[in-house]
Amino acid sequence: MGLTVILTPMPNIADTTMEADMDDIDEGSGGLLTMPAIVLKLTPIVCGERLDKVISRLVPQFSRSRMQQWIEAGYVTVDGQIAKTKMTAFGDETIVVQPQSAPEDEAFKPEAMDLTIVYEDEVIIVLDKPAGLVVHPAAGNWSGTLLNGLLHHFPPIAGVPRAGIVHRLDKDTSGLMVVAKTLAAHTDLVRQLQARTVKREYLALVWGSPHLNGTVDAGMGRHPRDRIKMAVLETPNAKPAVTHYQRLATGLLDRRPVSLLQCRLETGRTHQIRVHMLSIGFPLVGDALYGKQHLTSAFPRQALQACRLGLLHPTTGGVCEWSVPLPFDFSALIATAGITATDAS
Repeated sequence: MGLTVILTPMPNIADTTMEADMDDIDEGSGGLLTMPAIVLKLTPIVCGERLDKVISRLVPQFSRSRMQQWIEAGYVTVDGQIAKTKMTAFGDETIVVQPQSAPEDEAFKPEAMDLTIVYEDEVIIVLDKPAGLVVHPAAGNWSGTLLNGLLHHFPPIAGVPRAGIVHRLDKDTSGLMVVAKTLAAHTDLVRQLQARTVKREYLALVWGSPHLNGTVDAGMGRHPRDRIKMAVLETPNAKPAVTHYQRLATGLLDRRPVSLLQCRLETGRTHQIRVHMLSIGFPLVGDALYGKQHLTSAFPRQALQACRLGLLHPTTGGVCEWSVPLPFDFSALIATAGITATDAS
């Protein structure tokens, strides 16, 4: 049976006896597995308020949404009875909260996985991320991410923000990423990204035949109606976004024209190439989020590969550049479209 803890709440809301130090408990720290029960004795000042709001105010280290989840799951009792959502407080109850761990509490843990390391030294790792690998833990993907693999590969990277990850690739985008192994390298790489001096080139297969070359200079932000999408925006909230592209070759897929593009980023907005190419009428092949009407059975993901990466080494200042070939599935796709590997080099 867990130790009973009575929290010190705001004055006159609940009794104020303290039997354990709550400062060592941090939501998301992983300590929830051994955390004791929390007992609150309410006072009349909260009469008429919603119970979840009262508890959230008294136990601020846990979010209100998490508290609501615990109430719904039966981990909160009122005078010995299971609490219900939207319950009203009367002001003389004894509340017992039994904190539970959540998937995100275990997110930042090392996990063994095969990482394709292109280059590694004392301060950076350059790797070739496969399609299907999520870069950073988030809702729906609290484990099995690149971050988990990096923590296993190089445990000291846990002391670097986001385990050294300074830029991301979408789950179904493959290719090159750089990761910082030290705080100094992380700071330097972030500054290079902000200064737009990091060279990032992609290969993309799009529907249609755009001009031989061009530039899309269009600010981006969250889609106003679909929050999982990004969009080109003409509002003060739009962030600058610039994509340069060059058409390398054309072919046919499902008897429709497709083009292999080389895209170079000046900025690195979420979904930038996917949104920019859609905005000028050339959605990426296989892009289920931005081109549902153009899906093909020939490819189950967006046809996008981070093929070349260049930067200044954080320690030596020397110019570094790496490139990787297309993965097998992308190579097979362009071959199906009648485009050769030479066109992609």
